[in-house]
Amino acid sequence: MNFDVFKGKRVLVTGSTGFKGSWLCTWLTELGANVSGLALPPAEDAPLFDQLKLRDRVDQHDGDIRDLNFVQRVLDRTEPEIVIHLAAQALVRLSYDVPKDTLDTNIGGGINLLEAIRKCDAVKALVFITSDKCYRNKEWDWGYRENDELGGPDPYSASKAAAELVFATYHESFFQQREGFQAATTRAGNVIGGGDFSKDRIIPDCIRALKDNKPIVVRNPISTRPWQHVMEPLSGYLAVAEYLLAGNGEGRPSWNFGPDAENVRTVKELADKAVDIWGSGSVDVQINRNAPHEAKLLMLISDKAKSILGWRPRWDFNEAVSQTIQWYKDVDAGEDPLEVTRSQIAAYMGGNK
Repeated sequence: MNFDVFKGKRVLVTGSTGFKGSWLCTWLTELGANVSGLALPPAEDAPLFDQLKLRDRVDQHDGDIRDLNFVQRVLDRTEPEIVIHLAAQALVRLSYDVPKDTLDTNIGGGINLLEAIRKCDAVKALVFITSDKCYRNKEWDWGYRENDELGGPDPYSASKAAAELVFATYHESFFQQREGFQAATTRAGNVIGGGDFSKDRIIPDCIRALKDNKPIVVRNPISTRPWQHVMEPLSGYLAVAEYLLAGNGEGRPSWNFGPDAENVRTVKELADKAVDIWGSGSVDVQINRNAPHEAKLLMLISDKAKSILGWRPRWDFNEAVSQTIQWYKDVDAGEDPLEVTRSQIAAYMGGNK
C-alpha cells in the first residue's frame, strides 16, 4: 500500500471524535493529510480525541450528522477530496435502549452524508463504513462474503443493513454516472485498541476491572468475535480510499476486513489474555439468560480485499491484545497517550513494507 497518496490530501472523517475516528485522524495527520472532522463533541466516556490533542491538528466541526444543513455546510467549507464515514451509534446493546436514535443516526445520518456528497463536486472518493453486523447472521460455521444476505434482529444490525441499501441506491442512481468519483462500503468486525472507554465493550470492561482490582465479568463466554486491532480495518479503509482515488471501484462497491480464521476467538479467551498481559486479575463468568440477543458466532471472509487490494491482517490475536493492553498500561504509568499511539502506528506500518 502506498501511504504517500494521502500526503496533502483533504480528508473528511465523520465520527472523528469516536474511538475509531480518533485513531484514524491521528494516523492520517501522521501521513501528512489535511484532516477535517465532523462529529458530536467527545462524550464523557470517549476522551481519546482530547487525549490525542486532535483539536490542535484537525479542522474539527462539532455537530450532529442527523442535521442535513450542518453536514452540507461542512462539506461546502472543507471541500474534501476523500470522505471516510464512521459516524454512528455503534453499540448493539445500547440500540435496544435507544432504537430510534440508532436508526436515525445510522440510516438518516448516512442519507444526509450521501445527499451532501451528491451536491459537493470536490469529493473524489467515499469510503462508507457500516459493520460486519449488516449481514443476517445465521450462526453458521463459515464466514460471510460481500454478496451474502443483509439484515439483523437488533436495531443496530438492522440499521447497518439498511445503510447498505441506502448506499446502494445512491451508488446506482447517482454515483456510478459521476465522472471522477468512486465510492464503496466497508464492513469490519469487533475492533480493540488503546483508548476505548465505552460501556458494554469487552476491553474497556476489562481495563476498568483490572484497574479496580476486581474480576472481569464475562456474560457470553463462548461467543466468538473476529477480534482485530483497530489499525487493521483502518488500514483496509485507507487501502480502499487509495484504490478509489486511482479510479477503480466499478462493480466492487463492498469490502470485508476481518482477521484470519485462526484469530476468531471467544470472549473468554480475550479476557484471559487481557489478564495475562496486565499481569494480574481474574475472570468471572456470569451468564445472563435474560440479556438482549447478541450473535454467538460471526466471521468475515476477506478474500476479495486480499486478492484485489493486497490487504492482509498484520497483527494476530496475541499481538493485537498485547498492543491494546500495553497502551493502557503505558498511559496509566504516565506516558503521553499521543506518543504511545504514534509509536503503535509506526510499529504497525513497519510491518507493511
